[in-house]
Formats: sequence, structure tokens, C-alpha cells
Amino acid sequence: MSIGQVQIGPLSVSRLIIGGNPFSGFSHQTPEKDQEMLRYYTTARIKDTLRQAEDLGINTFLGRADHHIMRLLMEYGEEGGTIQWFAQTCPEYVAVGRSIGNAVHGGAKACYLHGGQMDFFLAQGMLDQVHDAIAQIRGAGLAAGIAGHVPGVFEWAETHLDVDFYMCAYYNPSPRDEHAEHTPGVQERFADQDREAMVRLIQNLSKPAIHYKVLAAGRNDPREAFAFVARHLRPQDAVCVGVYPRDHPQMLAEDLQLLEQSLGHERPLGFGNTLRV
Repeated sequence: MSIGQVQIGPLSVSRLIIGGNPFSGFSHQTPEKDQEMLRYYTTARIKDTLRQAEDLGINTFLGRADHHIMRLLMEYGEEGGTIQWFAQTCPEYVAVGRSIGNAVHGGAKACYLHGGQMDFFLAQGMLDQVHDAIAQIRGAGLAAGIAGHVPGVFEWAETHLDVDFYMCAYYNPSPRDEHAEHTPGVQERFADQDREAMVRLIQNLSKPAIHYKVLAAGRNDPREAFAFVARHLRPQDAVCVGVYPRDHPQMLAEDLQLLEQSLGHERPLGFGNTLRV
């Protein structure tokens, strides 16, 4: 299978990117599912999943800039893994610079500000501090980006920032106006109007966009979801998905196959709907 690559800054990035939320126990479903993912995703299983991704032609991983991810990627690299890391800042670290330092020290190729942090900065009128964070990322030689769950983040960025890429969430499950961190167990909202608003915005962005939360944490039918992505994916854009293959080992391969078909490649599909996260 092959759906090609896109260029993000100086980096060649597979059109499908593997995301790290399930590795870190962020199911966006229930606290019980969070714990289930943490128990399932041992270091060995995470490395196996990354190897499967590389075997499928996926060359990029999006994961948190924390010590758990740093350590497992170090082991993975020592064992011959070559997947490139796009590091996500961690909102529980009060200083954004600490996450960026972890990304640099851990060998990331790119770093982006967490969507919850950007939403919070927007709501609190604190976006001025984003400039220093982007300068720190760029100064370390990494591709720089921001994430967000609301269009206002990117509308501001278009006139105030010079970055290499945007991480655009299809949904805004739990507003971060009062705090940047995700609250486990909170009732989340996955609304069609949020998805429609974000894809309208993406069409006019000046930078490549990585589309994420496209499966609404397993709530969307995967065939419909990837068909929707394909209709709104610009030539310079990529899409990120996380997988939880405990009961469905071929989930990642099937996601790739669905995206490939939705983008116009002829390949018969021989499987039914399965949970995606």
C-alpha cells in the first residue's frame, strides 16, 4: 500500500501518520477505557505497533514530549526503528519550554504546541507567549507547528505566526477555556458542525494541515470518516489516527486501506466496520 508523502518544512511525511493518544491512555471515551489502553499498551506492544506502521510505509509518529514516550522511542531506535517523531507539548508541564526541551533532547524532528494549550491561550488572551515557544522550537532546528480544536486558533496564527504546519482537530470535545489539560471522564461532545467549520477553515490555510480526531475517538463509521477526510484533504495535507488493536490486530492496515481507497486508489475492501480511536 502507498498513499505517498507530503512535505512539512524540510521533512517528508507519510500521508497517514500514527498518533500516540492510545499509547498514553487517552481514549476520549471513558476512564475505564483509558486504563484498559494503559494496561494493553506495554512498551513492547507500542514498539510492535510502530514496527507495523513502518512496514506499512508510515514514517511519522505523533506523541507526547514526556519521559514515557522519550524512553520507548530511545529503545525503539536502538532496536533499528526509524520512524520520525513529531513531539506534542504536554499541558501538565506549566512551562511550555520544558516540553520543547524534552522534544529536542529526545531526538524529535518537529514539535507542536498542544491543542488544549492553544485553545486555553486563545480564551485567556495569552497568545503572545506562543511566539517565544515557536522561536525555541525553530532555534533547535525542529519543524514548528501548533494544534487547536477551534478555528480561532488558526485564524490568529495566520496573521501572527510563521510555522511549518498546523494540527487541525475535527472536533472540540471539551472546551479548554479554563484549563489546558484534558479532564478524564468529562462528558465530551463530537458535533458535526465543529467538523464542518474546521474543514472550511483548512481550505484557506497557508500551511500544510494535519487532520486529526477524524474518527471522533471511535464514534464515527471509519468508511464515512475516511471518505470525508479524502474530500477535504488538500495535496499538502496529512491525516493522523491512533489505533487500539487489542481485539482487531489489522486495524492500522485497514485504516490505511480505507484512506487509500477514499483518495481514489482502486483496491477492494474485504472487512467490516471496526472500532477506531
